[in-house]
Amino acid sequence: MGTAASPAFDTETLRRGTEQANAATLLSLYADDAEMRVVDRNTQPSHPKVLHGRAEIGEMLEEVCSRDMRHKLEQCVVQGDHVAYTESCEYPDGVRVLASSMISLRDGKIVDQTLVQAWDE
Repeated sequence: MGTAASPAFDTETLRRGTEQANAATLLSLYADDAEMRVVDRNTQPSHPKVLHGRAEIGEMLEEVCSRDMRHKLEQCVVQGDHVAYTESCEYPDGVRVLASSMISLRDGKIVDQTLVQAWDE
């Protein structure tokens, strides 16, 4: 009798939520006690923005998904309880954003995410 494998991370939900800019779909991937660190030119590595829990992460996802921009999940690699992915975004005026995430999972849900993003200026 083998031990049951923990639930798999749903990469298709990640792709659908990202490319349809659906915050609720994306939020379904996070554990209640998830943490997200965001590093970019405004919140630099020594002082990242840290979001605690689904409520704070959900607010950020809602804000990002409400913007007039296209999102594309470029690459996604799942290895055990770790996920890495890159996402490209483009505003109607041609400004581009590139985001890269490293994630830790528990029971198939995101518990820890570090998001590094850069954009055209």
